[in-house]
Amino acid sequence: MASSDAGFPVSARSEVRRALSAALAAAGVDAPAGKIQLERPGDPSHGDLSANIALTTAKELGRRPRELAAEIVAALDLDERFMEKIEVAGPGFINFTFAGEYLAAQTARIVELGSRYGDSDLGGGRKLQVEFVSANPTGPLVIVSARSAAVGSAIAAVLRKAGYDVETEYYLNDAGSQVDKLGRSTMVRFRQRLGEDLPFPEDGYPGEYLVDVAGRISEVNGRSWLKLPEADAVRAFGDAALEHMIAWIKADLERFGVRFDRFFRESDLHVPGGPIEQTLSQLDERGTVYEKDGARWFRSTDYGDEKDRVLVRSDGSPTYFLADAAYHRDKLSRGYGRVIDIFGPDHHGHIARLKAASVVLGAAPDWLEVLTVQWVRLIEDGRQVKMSKRGGEFETLADLVEDVGADASKFFFLMRRTEAHLDFNLTLARTQGDENPVYYVQYAHARICSVVSFAREEGVAFPDDTSCVGLLREPEEIALMRELVIFPQLIESIAETCEPHRLTAYGQQLAAAFHKFYHVCRIVSNDRRLSEARLLLAEATRTVLTETLRLLGVSAPERM
Repeated sequence: MASSDAGFPVSARSEVRRALSAALAAAGVDAPAGKIQLERPGDPSHGDLSANIALTTAKELGRRPRELAAEIVAALDLDERFMEKIEVAGPGFINFTFAGEYLAAQTARIVELGSRYGDSDLGGGRKLQVEFVSANPTGPLVIVSARSAAVGSAIAAVLRKAGYDVETEYYLNDAGSQVDKLGRSTMVRFRQRLGEDLPFPEDGYPGEYLVDVAGRISEVNGRSWLKLPEADAVRAFGDAALEHMIAWIKADLERFGVRFDRFFRESDLHVPGGPIEQTLSQLDERGTVYEKDGARWFRSTDYGDEKDRVLVRSDGSPTYFLADAAYHRDKLSRGYGRVIDIFGPDHHGHIARLKAASVVLGAAPDWLEVLTVQWVRLIEDGRQVKMSKRGGEFETLADLVEDVGADASKFFFLMRRTEAHLDFNLTLARTQGDENPVYYVQYAHARICSVVSFAREEGVAFPDDTSCVGLLREPEEIALMRELVIFPQLIESIAETCEPHRLTAYGQQLAAAFHKFYHVCRIVSNDRRLSEARLLLAEATRTVLTETLRLLGVSAPERM
């Protein structure tokens, strides 16, 4: 295993897993290191890492978990300079506490590595795609889409840091009945702009945003389209509206600080003889398609779905499900070893059928992973509110960013699990004080920048000889170092679980540890070597805070 200059493992998580796997083998248990789960205990007094392997394997061995855990601990081979304490706790957990020498060495290493600290080869360069947002381009991005954007962007960033070759994608639903509806709605708005007194289509998109869209269509073009046969006119207005809406969506995402490697158009799947027809043929060839009531159905119940699904309607038109299957067939052809889709709250029913179709089309059972982002409520002064400036019809991403900013928006969106509903506290997000979690974390970063600047003025700089970190023995120093060294383990764990909310919690914990250290331990003092050591600790903290905020898509200001 690669080691740091001090002889310590580069990845504490991998080293502990290796030691546990060897100890389990000595006890007669075959447990590959990669399958051993390690978590950070919720209570710092329980150590830095905890393994439940004795609990998960004791039953099949007919053993008592605590007895098996004790046997594993006795067989563990870990350097005492690396691991200070290993103990059995509760019903059979094995808790690990890092040694002070390891903590100090890692602090110096963080300063040496900078932004590369926490980088991992977990992904091994494996090609992976994350598709998220993918809202219909028939209206502005709303709040739940904004949450999806924050979640998807953070997951992609963490996966890249964990060694995956990640590509991000937005699927544009620019085909189907909603485009026809958009065209009819825009055409009516354009005619109203010309002064015609027309009722709005009952099934149209009534938002005032289409007044803006219709206003951007040149009068010459619009009048010429109105002379076309109705179907052609609707198509022309629909195409124009789509391009305006897509540009609008991209601009809103850019202001939010979320960028995609690719925008994939559904319409590319609908070309004659193209991906949709090819996908249907492939599903049919594999015996998963049958006819009933004039329609063509997919046998998704054979793969765990609650009912079979229609692929082609009785009128011969493909369903959205068939288009989605064709889209994932295209993803498979691009060589992704793993695909992560992030769906909105109203698409949960699509998951089983899409996974089933992907398997039939040649994907491995675990190739497609689907996460669901739940609804968001905006709360102001304890009450649910709408915040649109367009007649109260929408709660949009653009309005939220204008109100509380992109940084607060993303941080707040990422403070809860994706599958949990989120109450977004607008009042708190606007607050410029420690009670605002994103402000609290950013302020810790700005405070460190100020400390480094002050140290320079006092003639204290980062030393070439970093052995002074061995002087860091105060409880607040040790507590801060414990927060820092868990970062690489956190990155790998989030990459495995796709739980970016853990980054916001970590950022707040790290900021709290630094603020406490700052108030108790004078960083620049008359003791030069101790000042240098504490300056290194502050810089290590700044480095990890910067990376944490970067992965969240949040800025790291030097002044506040």
